[in-house]
Amino acid sequence: MAINFRKFMKLGGFHPVAWGLIIGTFLSRTGFFMTIPFLAIYLGKVKGIDPATIGAILAVSLFVGTLTSFIGGALSDLIGRYPVLILSMALWSLVMVGFAFADATWMFFVLNALNGIFRSVFEPTARALLADVTTEDKRADAFNARYFAINVGGTIGPLIGLKLGMGGSSSELPFFVGAGIFAVYAIVLIGYLIKYKEVKHEKAASNSMNQMFKIVFTDKVFLYFLLGNIFVSGAYSHLNGTLSQYIGNYSVETFSFLYVVNTVTVLVLQYPIVKFMKRYSSLSALKIGCILFGIGLFGFGLTENLFLLAVAMVIFTIGEILAFVIGDVLIGEIAPEHLRGTYYGAAGFMFIGQSVCVWIGGYLLQVLGFNQGPLLFGILMVLSLIAYPFFSIGQRQWEKRKGVSSVVDFQKEGNVAG
Repeated sequence: MAINFRKFMKLGGFHPVAWGLIIGTFLSRTGFFMTIPFLAIYLGKVKGIDPATIGAILAVSLFVGTLTSFIGGALSDLIGRYPVLILSMALWSLVMVGFAFADATWMFFVLNALNGIFRSVFEPTARALLADVTTEDKRADAFNARYFAINVGGTIGPLIGLKLGMGGSSSELPFFVGAGIFAVYAIVLIGYLIKYKEVKHEKAASNSMNQMFKIVFTDKVFLYFLLGNIFVSGAYSHLNGTLSQYIGNYSVETFSFLYVVNTVTVLVLQYPIVKFMKRYSSLSALKIGCILFGIGLFGFGLTENLFLLAVAMVIFTIGEILAFVIGDVLIGEIAPEHLRGTYYGAAGFMFIGQSVCVWIGGYLLQVLGFNQGPLLFGILMVLSLIAYPFFSIGQRQWEKRKGVSSVVDFQKEGNVAG
């Protein structure tokens, strides 16, 4: 029986563009996960680069991404989502080709910096477009579906990368495959640009980028959310940086297994966890998430037992679900509609935490060595828990804002009735 494509694209009550973003996310993340999670191992085992330099190479991507994320999101408010998405994805494809041909350490610094730029420009713009085309009652479901797609790609990608030789002597092929996927996605986005009109942002167009910057960073709720997220995203960065080197040092297969545990846990637990946490505020969920991040990180340093490492990864991953799925929904709640891209872009400043922490992880490995797991991951746990007080303050500010808003709405209704 033939599948009715139009009917399929209306499943879940989502706009066809939302489905395009979700499916495209699955494809692009498959390409991403078959290469970048293994980059630290590739640089160490294939290219012979030392751990501290690898940490710096990984950090430069996140640091440069921090500087460009706000610009990308703001540009999408000013000139439109599709031009920013198409250009960044096309150039990202070329960066993947560059990784396959790179031979010198400085080249990896440059390429990973570009990798950070195009990812940090593309991601907030895609999230803003998804929020644009999704009604408020469907927004949490849409971001759930997007995160689900990310993790399906995260399940398949590492397995394909490992099968194609990533981390071994034939590591170039996965980069070419990833580049091809990114190029196809850019072409699909051109098709969406032609077929579907964008949501206009007239008010955003009347603001300069400097004014937009000031508006975002005088929002106290967003500011405390961002400060907390710097430490949470720093905790997450150790999955692809510190942990991959620490465990990959004695078994690439063990790291691949743990990566699959991470993504399968998201696939299985994401929907029930997010549904359960709807009865609590978004910032309460984020506080729980940062605690679980810390516990999971500490668990990685306590054992080499595969089962116990898997348990630690499950705990770590539940923290990831709470931090990133609900964090995206919270930004949609906080942001004014005409500045949504700007807010999602400004959220990219959390990469400060990733760039600093991934370097700290590499430095600690260099100084402490690979046999000081409890001390190493104990330090990383403490860093992740610093997020908690920031989320607590942000929660009080958010409740205060909603309380004032409710009073104003009530007064307006009273005036109309009078």
